[in-house]
Amino acid sequence: MAPLPCAHITWLARTRPDPACTVTLRNALHARRLLLLKSLLTRLERQRSSIDPAVRERFRRHWALLEHAERRDPAAVRDVVDYPLTGAWLAGALALPEGPALDRRLAHFGGIATTAALRAGCDLRLTLDAPTGLLGLPGLGTLHCPDRRAELHARGRTVRITGGRGRALLLRRGDAGPHRPVGAGPGWSPLRPLPGGTAVLDDLDPYRVPTGGIGAVTLPAADRATVAHETWARLWQQAIALIAGTDPGRAAEILAVQRVVVPLAPADPDAYDGRRPMSATLRAAPGSVLISLPAGHHELAEVLVHETHHTKLAALHERVPLYRPGDGGLHRVGWRPDPRPVAGVFQGAYAHLALTDLWRRAATGADIPAGWRRRAAEQFGQHRGQVAQALSVLLGSDELTIAGREFAQGMRDHHASLGTARQSFR
Repeated sequence: MAPLPCAHITWLARTRPDPACTVTLRNALHARRLLLLKSLLTRLERQRSSIDPAVRERFRRHWALLEHAERRDPAAVRDVVDYPLTGAWLAGALALPEGPALDRRLAHFGGIATTAALRAGCDLRLTLDAPTGLLGLPGLGTLHCPDRRAELHARGRTVRITGGRGRALLLRRGDAGPHRPVGAGPGWSPLRPLPGGTAVLDDLDPYRVPTGGIGAVTLPAADRATVAHETWARLWQQAIALIAGTDPGRAAEILAVQRVVVPLAPADPDAYDGRRPMSATLRAAPGSVLISLPAGHHELAEVLVHETHHTKLAALHERVPLYRPGDGGLHRVGWRPDPRPVAGVFQGAYAHLALTDLWRRAATGADIPAGWRRRAAEQFGQHRGQVAQALSVLLGSDELTIAGREFAQGMRDHHASLGTARQSFR
């Protein structure tokens, strides 16, 4: 894998958006996804005595289908392999011991390979296992399968999937999108798009939230029946417009990086103050934002910037390690009540530096809505000092690598530049 250009690393330290940097990080994430997929294949081949032969043979067939689809349309297959929640499934499969739970999880690979083949325009006739009663097609939707298996027949533009009493027709679209099927039919639940780009609201994928939930209050995934798509679509559209009016490059970066919004169940008000939405980015699923319903588009805009920078820093750290495992030392930061390890300080400082940059632009830019301007000025004043403190912690730590120290110094230089009144922003 080619090394990251030094200019990209320097630019990334400033938190500023750049299309070339986005492409570089996306390539890095794809390379890692392929490596982990091949690690899973290797594991199944090496542990032949402890894996059910039928499970191993099923995985081998699905792998061959994925390879066949890639030969036909590499871009379509890459899009499915890199779907954020494919990464969540993969991480869990690699972590599970041999047994029934792993066997069930490996069945989901059939949905991944089939989705790739459908997106690539392949003609197919095959049977897919659905141990949970749901067949998941990542990035497309799910089919109810009462018989716990589905028969799929794809030819030309029409795909018929029969799952017992459930049936779905997926029609490959023509001029608008020849490789992205759309669905209709009883038992079929399609994912719903978010306006203004290619992101979707994924309230269906079985691996969208870890089993233990998210955060200290362990929020589970929201059930589709409780998810108001119209509300999410409106907030998303308003948030992107707000960011675009403040910093157009940052809005474009979010649309390029974030492919999935995963709604979380509402938090218990006794356990969580609710002033900010609960949000997270899973290291295994970069490009997806897990979030409880925000109070408004200001809050969603800030979450999108925050979580995008968690994805950017995690992708960079995979290619260029920024810190080493330390002795478990914990450090106080201004934006959380609990002390954090150096990795957490680094992630938080980077995300809040990006927000500080955004708030500075909103507080001093032209034609900014008054409410957003006031909020940005307040947030800038509160968080600029907190980021400075966190950067001091990082630069005083012996857990940073040489690259990590240089990156933190670049962050500090950009942070210092944000204090210049009426700065002319690039």
